[in-house]
Amino acid sequence: PQVEPVRVLVPSHLGSLGVEFVHTAITRIVIGPAGREKRLFFPLSDYEESEFLDEVFGRLSEYLAGARRNLELEYDLGPSGLDGFARRVLKETSRTPYGRTRTYKEIADSSGRPDAYRQVMAILEKNPLPLIIPCHRILPSKQGLGGYVGGAARKRWLLRLERDSAAHFSGEVTPPRG
Repeated sequence: PQVEPVRVLVPSHLGSLGVEFVHTAITRIVIGPAGREKRLFFPLSDYEESEFLDEVFGRLSEYLAGARRNLELEYDLGPSGLDGFARRVLKETSRTPYGRTRTYKEIADSSGRPDAYRQVMAILEKNPLPLIIPCHRILPSKQGLGGYVGGAARKRWLLRLERDSAAHFSGEVTPPRG
């Protein structure tokens, strides 16, 4: 019998996040769910108090506040039905260090299909686990941001957050913006 996922809606710096769980594994994150999709998720306050949910949302909150670099959350791509290449792309994307970026081409190369950078881009734009699998760190080879499952403004915000807090964590001094 298929287990019905638990779907929780929480506010965040990126807007509302819809987080789906099966047992203790996160199976999907939707940034800014709307309409019919938003109605699938229920506010955290609707759930009984849970150390597990507190821990998950505490970590997400710390990450989005720049106080945590690694979410260290259990996830499961099984329910997403992704093929082998898509899974390799996501696994390779998850190896991109905090505060750093790589290109779609680099991900295609390290996933074993150097000519598939457009396919990499399409896979990442449908990433079922943004934030956990940090597709916002992957950029086009030339310029610009590329696509993002949460939109360009959120991608820019996440990259700035990581750049600023990576400098803070390493003790580097960054010049003031002005």
